[in-house]
Amino acid sequence: MIPESFIQELLSRIDIVDVVERHVPLRKAGTNFSACCPFHSEKTPSFTVSPSKQFYHCFGCGAHGSAIGFVMQYSGLGFIETVEELAANAGLQVPRQIATRRLEEAKKAPLTEFMAQAAKFYRDQLKTNSRAIDYLKGRGLSGEIAARFGLGYAPDGWQNLDQVFPDYKAAELAECGLVIDNEQGRRYDRFRDRIMFPILDQRGNVIAFGGRVLDSGEPKYLNSPETPLFEKGRELYGLPQARKAIHDSGAAIVVEGYMDVVGLAQLGVENVVASLGTATTGMHLQKLFRLTDRVVYCFDRDSAGDKAAWRAMETSLEYLADNKSVEILQMPGSQDPDEFIREHGKEAFLVYAKNATRLSEFMIRGLEKNANPSTAEGRAQLIHAAKPLLQRVAAPVLRVQLTKAIAATAQLSQAEVEAGCGLKPLSFGRRAPPHSTQRPAARTLVHQLLENVLHHPERAARLPLELIAGDSPEEAALRAIADAVDHGVLFTGDSASGGARIGQLLEYFRDTQHEALLAQHASALVTADSDFDEAAMELEFNDALERLRHVGLRHEIDLLNAKAHGEGLTAEEQQRRLSLLAQKTAAASKQAQRE
Repeated sequence: MIPESFIQELLSRIDIVDVVERHVPLRKAGTNFSACCPFHSEKTPSFTVSPSKQFYHCFGCGAHGSAIGFVMQYSGLGFIETVEELAANAGLQVPRQIATRRLEEAKKAPLTEFMAQAAKFYRDQLKTNSRAIDYLKGRGLSGEIAARFGLGYAPDGWQNLDQVFPDYKAAELAECGLVIDNEQGRRYDRFRDRIMFPILDQRGNVIAFGGRVLDSGEPKYLNSPETPLFEKGRELYGLPQARKAIHDSGAAIVVEGYMDVVGLAQLGVENVVASLGTATTGMHLQKLFRLTDRVVYCFDRDSAGDKAAWRAMETSLEYLADNKSVEILQMPGSQDPDEFIREHGKEAFLVYAKNATRLSEFMIRGLEKNANPSTAEGRAQLIHAAKPLLQRVAAPVLRVQLTKAIAATAQLSQAEVEAGCGLKPLSFGRRAPPHSTQRPAARTLVHQLLENVLHHPERAARLPLELIAGDSPEEAALRAIADAVDHGVLFTGDSASGGARIGQLLEYFRDTQHEALLAQHASALVTADSDFDEAAMELEFNDALERLRHVGLRHEIDLLNAKAHGEGLTAEEQQRRLSLLAQKTAAASKQAQRE
């Protein structure tokens, strides 16, 4: 873990404008900067970067966040890798808490070099092997696409890598999965007579290989084992090459095999990645959701592919958000995606991709197929099968929609299904949509205080939390900010530059229940620099506090009055009531003088 204090210091030392401008050309637009959004296709700029708030927001697709969030979303790096990269650019030393990880990275460096040398050897072998070249041409691949994906060929023979590495017995060769030591102690190359597909990490380093036979031998695909460099559940084949196309198209297509990725790219569908001989994992989905809001699974139309699609659907449930979608694309007939696009062409494939089955439809269709909703027993079985799925759905509104659809099929009410599945009914309250950039229609006292605190987090320390004890999302967020400020985990600095820390505040609350609400308010403020005068905001904050105390005062008086007309007041309560009435009169007089 990286200490929160370091994250806050890092964000106070870097400028989001500089960070964004390394990747996207910005133009001055009043007090802010604007550009065409790098996260979706558009012709009119709707992407805004606020230097005063250290926050970016796209009014087209809703992308938003701090400098850390931008690099994660644009480059597809993980949180720790992003912090390390930004810290290096800012000349900061990452704290010792991750020294162990750095030591692991140092140990990996020699293995990375071994993999790079092997990849070059395989590429060179492909250039001179007519049989391998003819195979790729027969699959419709050009030299350009082979070069783009770094395809190679592992020649037949047991110890070809002996000519690449001076010490063929080096332990590192086995550690990174290039060779195998059998029980008799004999060492031989893992990959022989196979087309080689190098697997890259987010920084472009070769971390593993997938090898495909040229004929009908088994196994058809042979993958590198898990190594210090390579963890199958974390990596996606083709992601570095597909990242820009995923941004531009607004979707990521997940297929089963290496050849599907390369074959689709050959014919112009470049936003495609593949899982690596394993079921799609939550880590895969999290990586893709950093780049896009739409993920489409496209697996082969056989029993294994159908099972993989169902498992992918199950995995996706707990990573969904109401602004994210997962779809299932099932090709007609028994063709895999590569075969389909080579026969029918790019446009036909894109038509199917555009009309992929929504996860909700796929799930309900599967439940109905495995039960018989025309009978009471079948409807009970359907609810029984739906229960663990509904319990995993992370997106609250989608869960309600699924519950309603299942209730209709099972001839039950929504409340009955929720009760039978152990689901807590969703209370929408005043929660706004995640990407709404409009301020709440009724700008209540709590809304005013939250916006004010977003500009100056240190003001949260002045909040009378006993009067902000409700269960609304805004009140919960204010209490959380006050707690963070009170414990010194939020860098607040001097009040003169308070607005510069909206980005820091959002980063602190990343992946918490408060993130969406705070982002909504921050997005509404991002283009409103000219609307806010600091002195006026201080007056508004104080006035809101005064009115909040007045509301609390009236509420306590009302409670005591009600008790006085019922069971009566104790002497102490009677004294308290008189004191509160005096305070109310004094407050009203003070308000009248101000007006």
